[in-house]
Amino acid sequence: MEDRKKEHLHLAFESNISKAMADKRFMYEPLLSAHPNGEVKPFSFLGKKMNHPFWISSMTGGTQRAGAINTKLAKATGEFGLGMGLGSCRVLFESDDYWNDFKVRQYITDDYPFYSNLGIAQLEQLLERNETEKIDFLNEQLQADGTFIHVNPLQEAFQPEGDRLKRPPIECIQELLEKVDSPIIVKEVGQGMGYESLKALLKLDIQALEFGALGGTNFTKLEQMRRIDNSPLFESFTTVGHTAEEMTHMVNQIVDEGETKCKQIIISGGIKSLLDGYYLTQISKLPAVIGMGSAFLQYALKDYSELRKFIQNMVNSWELAEAFLKVKK
Repeated sequence: MEDRKKEHLHLAFESNISKAMADKRFMYEPLLSAHPNGEVKPFSFLGKKMNHPFWISSMTGGTQRAGAINTKLAKATGEFGLGMGLGSCRVLFESDDYWNDFKVRQYITDDYPFYSNLGIAQLEQLLERNETEKIDFLNEQLQADGTFIHVNPLQEAFQPEGDRLKRPPIECIQELLEKVDSPIIVKEVGQGMGYESLKALLKLDIQALEFGALGGTNFTKLEQMRRIDNSPLFESFTTVGHTAEEMTHMVNQIVDEGETKCKQIIISGGIKSLLDGYYLTQISKLPAVIGMGSAFLQYALKDYSELRKFIQNMVNSWELAEAFLKVKK
């Protein structure tokens, strides 16, 4: 106790918080709950169970390190009861050499949601060749619950070896839903979507929508950095898009305006603070979990113990938020 009091005296002046830093989104209610006891409260999402509202968003695919990274992320998904999306599985249509990098369902068990991933350009090509059955085959082989279709026209436009879309993505997604049995989730990859795109998607019978909002990893910027002929004229495109908070409000507006077939969302893109994620799930009018990619990836590149510690801290912090913070209406 004496040592603790000495530390308090030493740190008192360094721990001041100004009034301007107050988080005005919440009412802090310190009297109404005890400290959380670590009790797990499972809930249903995408037709499966989840223990905590954290989704490991799609990041890696087809690299030499993908197998080790996917294995760590899958182990964490199974241990903590999360959801997981693989990185692009395109390479599995091009070679049989990479299946083991993606076959990680054994670590997750069948209890928790696990999804494969393909780009909108690959979907367009499969539709052209009348080969959409490959998506169902992919999910059978991976024991995946369905497929993410990532929509990334700006990334493809600036990618040196990028594909060019011949059709509006919404047309391809509509056609896909008529041809496959696999549940489909649609996401962007770092710039989010505007009101009209969100409204068009929410009318479709997709399993969920993931934001991939502006503010996190920006693949348009990443591809520009890869270009030898990168021009300053291109840079303005990296700041085009919509934040997760803006998209949450737009989805709420669309829900208020009428029926939506899509009933669940994964709020992702620029979620730097756990309280940002907590706030957005609380104000969302559709059931929502928080998706993060690079935050999980940076720990998956280390020992599994580091990844585990990171997720446990997230779980503990979320429990504190649920116990003591109420969103201001």
